[in-house]
Amino acid sequence: MKTSDFYYDLPEELIAQTPVEPRDSSRMLVMDRKTGALEHKHFYDIIDYLNEGDCLILNDSRVLPARIYGVKEGTGANVEFLLLKHIESKRWETLVKPGKKARTGAKFVFGDGLMKCTVIDVTEDGNRIVDFECDGNFYEKLDRLGQMPLPPYIHEKLKDKERYQTVYSRELGSAAAPTAGLHFTKELLSKVEQKGVKIGFVTLHVGLGTFRPVKVDDVTAHKMHSEHYELPEKTARLINETKNRGGRVISVGTTSCRTLETVAKKEGCIKESEGWTDIFIYPGFKFEVLDGLITNFHLPESTLIMLVSAFADFDMVMNAYQTAVKEKYRFFSFGDAMFIL
Repeated sequence: MKTSDFYYDLPEELIAQTPVEPRDSSRMLVMDRKTGALEHKHFYDIIDYLNEGDCLILNDSRVLPARIYGVKEGTGANVEFLLLKHIESKRWETLVKPGKKARTGAKFVFGDGLMKCTVIDVTEDGNRIVDFECDGNFYEKLDRLGQMPLPPYIHEKLKDKERYQTVYSRELGSAAAPTAGLHFTKELLSKVEQKGVKIGFVTLHVGLGTFRPVKVDDVTAHKMHSEHYELPEKTARLINETKNRGGRVISVGTTSCRTLETVAKKEGCIKESEGWTDIFIYPGFKFEVLDGLITNFHLPESTLIMLVSAFADFDMVMNAYQTAVKEKYRFFSFGDAMFIL
């Protein structure tokens, strides 16, 4: 398939700039992947589509306030650092703007000396490997200094940092939110459990590569970025018990989906697993775990819309997107939801 096959025309005013309140009042487009039939609902209606014996798998990764601003020692030049990937100790792979200010050996200061860093290497794609220095806990200092790394298509300032976190986030490490989970409130999750639906957690730390455009014409030639995942034994047991009982395994988000399908392919079954995944899911992919997918509306020609088009029929998905545009759904990270069953 060609990348251009996944293009759709999206008016800029449909790109959500702020989250809705309350979280579960967002709209939800429900699609039957057997027939392509569509229903227009709100996210709180999801309870009506879940059955006793099903399980929801959520990604509990928490977003780092990973954008920090500093000055270069000696010149006082202003520089922005975006933390991309933790390497070891206080060493990180970062994206630096402007990059010409951050050659190997350059030193920077943040928050009037609250934190410092030294550039120790430059990667092939221009990212900087940086060693940070600070007294005490690095993450506490980062929380004081950092801002949420909102996607480039969001131009409004976020008033409350927690609105770019899911209500169940706990494992710090993502550079972007697993946004399908932003629609859940604690009260809605409680109702889900009261209906007899089990909830399990995986961790996949979302990298900024999730926003990286596909630059090749042939989809199969695209190389995915790598992200760290963990699937705990408790969640593996829940998934296997659900399948054995005839229940459905429903993934909340593409990140949970990628974790489950990675483990199934790597291990040959669902079991406790940890590692790095660069799995690329596009039409023709054979799903081994998923029975349902809760997701947001994704960028044209992105790997995420390709994943959704693999789980459901390509033509049905593209029709659903055209319908969502026509019905003025809100798109991307702070946008509305899609539930594919």
